[in-house]
Amino acid sequence: MIGIVFLCLVVLIVLAVPIGVALGVLGLITDRLFSSVPMTEAMGQIAWNGSQKFELVAVPLFVLMGELFLRSGLARKMYGALDEWLSWLPGGLMHSNIGACAMFAATSGSSVATAASIGTVALPEMHSHKYNERLFLGSLAAGGTLGILIPPSINMIVYGVLTDTSIPQLYLAGFLPGLVLTLLFMATIVVACRLVPRWGGVPRRASWRARFTGLRHLLPPLALFVVVVGSIYMGFATPTEAAAIGVGATAIIAAVSGRLSLAMLREAFIGAMRTTSMVMFIVIGALFLNFILVATGGMASITGFVEQSGLSAGWTMVLIVGLYIVLGCFMDALAMVITTVPIITPIVVKLGYDPVWFGIIIVLVTETSLITPPIGVNLFVIQSIRGRGPISDVIVGSLPFVITMMLMIVIIFTWPQLALFLPTTFYR
Repeated sequence: MIGIVFLCLVVLIVLAVPIGVALGVLGLITDRLFSSVPMTEAMGQIAWNGSQKFELVAVPLFVLMGELFLRSGLARKMYGALDEWLSWLPGGLMHSNIGACAMFAATSGSSVATAASIGTVALPEMHSHKYNERLFLGSLAAGGTLGILIPPSINMIVYGVLTDTSIPQLYLAGFLPGLVLTLLFMATIVVACRLVPRWGGVPRRASWRARFTGLRHLLPPLALFVVVVGSIYMGFATPTEAAAIGVGATAIIAAVSGRLSLAMLREAFIGAMRTTSMVMFIVIGALFLNFILVATGGMASITGFVEQSGLSAGWTMVLIVGLYIVLGCFMDALAMVITTVPIITPIVVKLGYDPVWFGIIIVLVTETSLITPPIGVNLFVIQSIRGRGPISDVIVGSLPFVITMMLMIVIIFTWPQLALFLPTTFYR
């Protein structure tokens, strides 16, 4: 049964069927072939139960927050300020790509939104400074993945809801890995441009006056980060309430900068509705497929296989991570989390691992899936913004960063306290 489901999923993806539809169709096929009773009767209740959770209200709010930040022009100013400070490094603007993605991640929570927003700002600068096109594109695709690791994160919210894990603890656990991964991405660019200097483009220098003048454009994202995350850890708000506070704060900043208008708000609301609809469609499709697989015994078979494999806890985790990396080549990251996490997490906890630590591992492997072909969503996002040439350029440019992310997964395995230090300090 699992083999048939996986084969059908690959076929539907190759046929370019939207992932939410593909998951729903898979549920219908599995129900028809392997269930003795019509499970489709429960579809309405599954959709309602899966979408009414209060924590999920944070998803459209964080997406709207990112839309307002982009459309108010604050993202472009932030990018320019980072360029003044990072342009001296080998790779110049590519470091601004990573830095801007890291800062935008603190206002968005979505990797796709982060890649699209910073890509829109950065790509016009690529040719004027003669950067290596493939590496530049790869830096944008990889930088976008920081959107679901650096808090606030939509994927962490979904993981927390599915596994009953504290979302504030997950947010704290993402801080240090997010910072380390940002630095590793920048180190990857430095190494590449040292090995082949022409990839780094035409070097440019900024005056100290310009750098300090531009610092004011870094204050809005930092202020939003402090308001949203600070309100959670000071006990003023839940993650969902903090998201609403963030939307209000972003609107106020946009109004002060003179960029708030009805037309801008309309565009932001439409963009947020589209993204939220996509996310929730995937959530409902994945929950329905998961329900069918559980009811027909498919997930019990997977659980039994893992438990009876005879492997040690460490090698079992290696097997699980390897499974996720392979699945990530064919499945949407969010769909992969929703479909598998409710089944895999109890196994991991039974092996003695912390669910908060595993949440960071899940985020890292799903981040990797965002830039691995053939279904790496960020690859398609950057290619669509680029609007020309083969997508193979984006894929090749992302490969060094895939290796970097694999290294980051190994680091979290080797030093789990990198993820657990802050949650342990604040909550235990």
